[in-house]
Amino acid sequence: MIKNLLAVLVIGLALSGCVTPNPQLIKEVPELSPPPMQKRFDEVPALDGKPMTIAIYSFTDKTGQRKPSEKFSQLSSAVTQGGESWVIQALQEVGNGTWFEVVERSGLDNLIKERQLIRSTREQYDTEKNKKLKPLKFAGLLIEGGIVGYDSNIATGGSGARYFGIGANTQYRVDSVTIAMRVVSVSTGEVLLTVAIEKTIASVGTGADVFRFLDMGTKALELETGYTTNEPTNYAVRAAIEQGVVELIIEGEKRGLWKYKKDSKLTTHKEQIHD
Repeated sequence: MIKNLLAVLVIGLALSGCVTPNPQLIKEVPELSPPPMQKRFDEVPALDGKPMTIAIYSFTDKTGQRKPSEKFSQLSSAVTQGGESWVIQALQEVGNGTWFEVVERSGLDNLIKERQLIRSTREQYDTEKNKKLKPLKFAGLLIEGGIVGYDSNIATGGSGARYFGIGANTQYRVDSVTIAMRVVSVSTGEVLLTVAIEKTIASVGTGADVFRFLDMGTKALELETGYTTNEPTNYAVRAAIEQGVVELIIEGEKRGLWKYKKDSKLTTHKEQIHD
């Protein structure tokens, strides 16, 4: 009996060791987060001309979705409420920063208040009373849009097996996030370009368990262990936004809104899939 118990314990510990999370996944210090689409950004040819001045006021969550939960309704939103931060960074970094000059608009109220404070201070205390602030730059283009879709459990499944009371199983779930983005001409109000990008979010759970009767059904030993790996929703939103910026550049070049500096072709996401 003792030998059987020790054997089961050894097997249980071995199973738990197989599914123990990699400690390297836990980051102890903050790290710089590179753009998910960095390779695509580097492939974008430079703009033939000066960078275009562009503004974005907001890029909000229009889904109203909460974090999915099988037990109770959560108050936390399923996706980020600050998508404009990723849009601004994508516009600044695409094509090695040669395409767009982004002007501040999401914090415009704070910017105006600070400029008013400078004027007031100069009028009362500064000897250079006639020194004027430089005028704010106005944008020729606007980026509008937001996160328009979040669907959870669009695909679920798994597999498992048990032999002599020892088993293992794997389960997965797929969610989806969709963003819509458009470029608007400030001078005419015309919508020049529109794109919609969808990104899937994969979650995988792995577990192992041991269930053995030790003494004619009167005693039982049960061990269970496992872990789950989830692709961060924020990462998926950021990747979709960055892909949207690249697609806008491609479509704009096709429609003659701007030109590449070099004679090189940038393939679209659809063309990459077909290739």
